[in-house]
Amino acid sequence: MSFRFIEDHRNAYPVRLMCAVLEVSAAGYYAWRERPLSARTTSNAALLAAIRQVHQDSGGRYGSPRVHAALQVQGRGASRGRIERLMHRHGIRAIMAPPRRVRTTDSHHGLPIAPNLIERHFAATAANRIWLADITYIPTAEGWLYLAAVMDLFSRKIVGWAMRDHMQVELASSALKMAIQQQQPKAGLIHHSDRGVQYASQDYRAVLSAAGITGSMSRKADCYDNAPMESFFHTLKTELVHHRQYNTRAEAQRDIFAFIEGFYNRTRLHSAIGYIAPIEWS
Repeated sequence: MSFRFIEDHRNAYPVRLMCAVLEVSAAGYYAWRERPLSARTTSNAALLAAIRQVHQDSGGRYGSPRVHAALQVQGRGASRGRIERLMHRHGIRAIMAPPRRVRTTDSHHGLPIAPNLIERHFAATAANRIWLADITYIPTAEGWLYLAAVMDLFSRKIVGWAMRDHMQVELASSALKMAIQQQQPKAGLIHHSDRGVQYASQDYRAVLSAAGITGSMSRKADCYDNAPMESFFHTLKTELVHHRQYNTRAEAQRDIFAFIEGFYNRTRLHSAIGYIAPIEWS
């Protein structure tokens, strides 16, 4: 193990220094290095190269579970534990960032509140049976950019979205109208959201009613009642937004569009649907 550590870090630290610290001989290390590679070592090298490629292709967003799922699709039978050990040994990890919160829900209003028809049962038997909706924010040098999104619970696909410099009803209704236009759902679909004024407004409820969609709302101040949407926004923030500094809202809009339509919906492996991309499940 000492020789392997030295080999893995030889570009960062002097070999003789590491040998002295680890109390092994430099001659022994060089002799170990000259030995023919074992079948396991050769296999690990090939697997590591494949891991690096999957990790790079994901923009650094995949941890070991999704790397494992992607390699399985490629026909590589390595176990998740082996992949996790190789990633840990070589410092390959999913990008993460601390969260920052801005309140986007104003539930202090006298507008009608729909009953909670979901009750945290986050499962759907087919596409366009249950949609979830919510709003989040993205910081830019010009000020906040707000994103409204609609998710199909069955596939976890983002079926509607809109971005504006405000959180008014028009933002949320634009995302809903996009989802309706794109998906053409049949009457009876359930739309679940928080109690925010945008979703409780007469204009938003009119769009739902015209499409034959039944409204459902979370309990007051309970983010867990809309957990899949919270999870999507967390993914967006930790895998993209917190690693960018946007000078303009337009710059952020382009980046988020590419993330949703180019990566999340089409490529990203989703744990809730068996590590496949939402577009493959919809």
